Amino acid sequence: MNDAPASNAPRRARVRAPELVGKGGWLNTGGKEYTLADLRGRIVILDFWTFCCVNCLHVLDELRELEERHRDTVVIIGVHSPKFVHEAEHQAVVDAVERYEVEHPVLDDPELATWKQYAVRAWPTLVVIDPEGYVVAQHAGEGHAHAIETLVGELEAEHEAKGTLRRGDGPYVPPEPVATDLRFPGKALRLPGGTFLVSDTTRHQLVELAADGETVLRRIGSGERGLGADAFSEPQGLALLPDGKVAVADTVNHAIRTFDPETGEVATVAGTGKQWWQGSATSGPAREVDLSSPWDVAWWQDRLWIAMAGVHQLWTYDPATETVEAAAGTTNEGLVDGPAAEAWFAQPSGLAAAGDRLWVADSETSAVRWLDTDLVVHTAVGTGLFDFGHRDGDAAQALLQHPLGVTALPDGSVAVSDTYNHALRRYDPATGEVSTLATDLREPSDAVLVGDEGSGDPEIVVVESARHRLTRLRLPEEAVRVESVAHRTQRAATEVGPGKLRLDVIFQAPAGQKLDLRYGPSTRLLVSSTPPELLASGDGADTDLARDLVLADGVTEGVLHVSAMAASCDDDPAIEYPACHVHQQDWGVPVRVVEGGTERLALVLAGMDEGAAQE
Repeated sequence: MNDAPASNAPRRARVRAPELVGKGGWLNTGGKEYTLADLRGRIVILDFWTFCCVNCLHVLDELRELEERHRDTVVIIGVHSPKFVHEAEHQAVVDAVERYEVEHPVLDDPELATWKQYAVRAWPTLVVIDPEGYVVAQHAGEGHAHAIETLVGELEAEHEAKGTLRRGDGPYVPPEPVATDLRFPGKALRLPGGTFLVSDTTRHQLVELAADGETVLRRIGSGERGLGADAFSEPQGLALLPDGKVAVADTVNHAIRTFDPETGEVATVAGTGKQWWQGSATSGPAREVDLSSPWDVAWWQDRLWIAMAGVHQLWTYDPATETVEAAAGTTNEGLVDGPAAEAWFAQPSGLAAAGDRLWVADSETSAVRWLDTDLVVHTAVGTGLFDFGHRDGDAAQALLQHPLGVTALPDGSVAVSDTYNHALRRYDPATGEVSTLATDLREPSDAVLVGDEGSGDPEIVVVESARHRLTRLRLPEEAVRVESVAHRTQRAATEVGPGKLRLDVIFQAPAGQKLDLRYGPSTRLLVSSTPPELLASGDGADTDLARDLVLADGVTEGVLHVSAMAASCDDDPAIEYPACHVHQQDWGVPVRVVEGGTERLALVLAGMDEGAAQE
């Protein structure tokens, strides 16, 4: 760990930036392809992202202001680097760029060619390239917008003086808008009168549809991002409350809202509008506690349960006391069962209450989990962050691909909106079997049971998010037969030597800032592995960003899970209340143990790895 040197013109390690290559081509450029030479004279920020990753979505929002303020000097280029097979489909990237209102060029890199050239190890990663074509900084994870803003100001001044800065319009060309009643809808709810309320996510609205699921009755919200009485920001989950109001997971506002179908009134009941960071309160008056990308909500056990995708937890909101609290999950990303306070989730994105169980679609582990009334977490389907596919049969070997929704069925089973498999699946706890109910859906993100449940002829209405519609299906008596496929995340393993492995998380405080030591250590490092037997020693939590790990004899491959956090504040004694910023990232690093492999693993949280940089 190194603090940045204090200087008016800091000396930076510079590495010539590799060329931008992506088999999927360019988006948001009007069909033009770009090279780094075309961008010479501009400050280029590469945003390595993948659209399944909630941290990547946070960074998209962090960059919006910087992008607007420096539009004539900075070019942001999203390099889309897929984790899941579905994310390597070009049309899926096109959809994601529109869905999340990405207003800069995007290079579709399905084979991770540019990812490998820049030695990227995590989503999201930001790389800053100066106007002369050199890499001058790398940042992994969230919370770096302020540091990059400072660096951009320095680069503008430096290269203006050298005559190497070129101002002007950027290469972004917006796509033509498409007219549909819904645009990437997220979740749906059947209201007591038989109509449907749908979160029209990309248009920042709620839409009430007639019982036919097609006719628009009214729109709620102005359609512009905001937290006012007539605005939302990418709303997702919906749940009917006992008083007849609807709870809304207002995802990018980091808030829980309510909508009264009778009066049309919208109110904020939880969240401040600011994103939760490590060290923030995890309980208290609901309007005073920060939240992080709430993705779904469900009423269960006299509380509103919240799938807090942004921090890999479940929270609750109690309307009686108007308080919130973290209820399950540690904020570490992964799949670990057990008591709620010790369990790990990975972007929980769907909830369904069913008697003594709360079902959870745990999207990044491609899993279906559930919470019992003793607040113990169990896994029904799924094994972890790196295994996914489309395979039916016994739940122990069945595979899903990034499911976003779960729906309780009358017989005690659960329907799963298996989003990246474009399928509706079913898990039956009585038999332990997984089956496929329907295929040829397009990114299903939720489903609602309709019809007379006692008639034996129920129907289900599926939110086909990427087809911008609700689709009504009759639940089949028999499963659809599909060809089984299994996948692992395709990332090259790092070859490491046996025995001792030095782990260095690189963090350089941004210019004008220092580590925040007012309340004790300002850094945190958590290390674990899959399988756990991979590490003979060195796992667990500590405050130092460097650690000696020891790899166990006899285990030849696995994944190192590394979570790092650092807090820095303004370094100026004259500032009474210095601004502070939290930088954090989780890495999953596949490793292979071989003789002659590296003895040092460097992960860049912020700055440059001086040990690897070359002039």
